[in-house]
Amino acid sequence: MKPSRVNILIACEESQAECKAFRERGFKAFSCDIQKPRFEPKWHIKGDVTPYLQGRTKFKTMDGKRHTLKRWHLIIAHPPCTYLCKVSAVQMVQKGIINKDRYDKMLEARQFFYQCLAAKADYVAVENPLPMARAELPKPSFYVCPSWFGHKYTKKTLYWVKGLPPIFAVIDYPGAKSFVRHSRGKYRSRTFEGVAAALASQWGDFLIENL
Repeated sequence: MKPSRVNILIACEESQAECKAFRERGFKAFSCDIQKPRFEPKWHIKGDVTPYLQGRTKFKTMDGKRHTLKRWHLIIAHPPCTYLCKVSAVQMVQKGIINKDRYDKMLEARQFFYQCLAAKADYVAVENPLPMARAELPKPSFYVCPSWFGHKYTKKTLYWVKGLPPIFAVIDYPGAKSFVRHSRGKYRSRTFEGVAAALASQWGDFLIENL
């Protein structure tokens, strides 16, 4: 199948790193998030992504253009990790007492994670950092690290996939440093350009060959 006929949704992505990488290879990719996009409004659906995870393929991008697709061939989801990731586990229990508010938000985040994993598409991928044990997420399919693709940082990023092959390293950056220790805020969750390019290249070739 030609790339221009392959419909891809990048869920919960305002940075558009992956959307841009797939677009550069000719795929019909769209990002969706409640926030405005970092690059191209004409590729972005602003709003709740849940209906699209459930199969909706009619939508309007931020440039005002309406789109009607037959189906999503690939959905890559980035559900919020604030209440799921291992680094936030220390805030869950303080002095031996579980923080009920954070626990309830963890349950909500876990439910959304499973909604992403059950997305209606030929192929599905869900990305998140290492989760806390209390979240009881399933075993991931594989992980990647930005240093595998020429970046000077390490950041173990897990993927849960349906029907997709693992992503393999291209080049390993020597002496890479921990990205978590050298970054703050939501910038930590953005996809590195090298990782996005690897997804678009390796999964892109897989889609062309298998659809």
